[in-house]
Amino acid sequence: MGTMNMPKRSPESRRVGAAAAFVEARMALGRVAFSLEELLQGTGLSAIAAKFQLLRLRNKVTRVSPRQPFFLIISPEHRSLGAPPAAWWLDDYFKWRGRPYYLALQSAASSFGSNPQALQVTQVMTDRPCRPIKVGRIQVRFFVKRGMERTPRQQPAGAVAPLWMSTPEATVWDLVRYASRIGGIERAAETIRPLLPLLRGGELERVLDAENEPAVAQRLGFVIEACGNKSLAKVVRDWLPDELRTVTLSPARGKRGNLPLVTRWQVLNNSRELKG
Repeated sequence: MGTMNMPKRSPESRRVGAAAAFVEARMALGRVAFSLEELLQGTGLSAIAAKFQLLRLRNKVTRVSPRQPFFLIISPEHRSLGAPPAAWWLDDYFKWRGRPYYLALQSAASSFGSNPQALQVTQVMTDRPCRPIKVGRIQVRFFVKRGMERTPRQQPAGAVAPLWMSTPEATVWDLVRYASRIGGIERAAETIRPLLPLLRGGELERVLDAENEPAVAQRLGFVIEACGNKSLAKVVRDWLPDELRTVTLSPARGKRGNLPLVTRWQVLNNSRELKG
């Protein structure tokens, strides 16, 4: 008789630990990220119950930002970082947001073996402005590019998780295009130099066609030639029209007067280090 008077357990009370089990199953599949929607679908929990259970996992699960219900799983080896490496979860994150992306600029160059500077931030290209992400010691900075679907991309070999990144040829283009936002044209050139042996003339021409910005191409050609690769510089010069408008090498730097003009590229060289 006594058992008949006991209160019935709610369906959610029988799912104590469901979030922890979901996280463990996710890790077993090699996944380090999930959205709140995926957690609810996978456990049957309500949003309130799911959030309550996630609070109990705060040493193992962290939110990518206070504004977004997207979570990262922190394994013991990443506890000192406070989050898994960005390359392990960027693809899941952008699929969840329904947005295009690719690993770009110095972060892409680093994947190809060019590491002239110690980079503390993961650089990502996307199609609309995004707030920077900082989770523990992991930082992600976003750059905006219109028509980025035209940019050639590839998947890195042997990656832990799916990840899109710019090709070497698209990477050097972006480094020049966004030079003023990554430390200047000299820093871009320093990153480009180790990449030159990886570049293929046909793929470089494909990038020039896709981007179709002669002023950037003039600067890129100048940088490639200044770095000592005349054959790749010729690919750029052959793509450019015969008549060129004069541009400064570093668009945001100083006045144009009395700058040396490199006539082959019609580039006014306002760099302190690069010589035409």
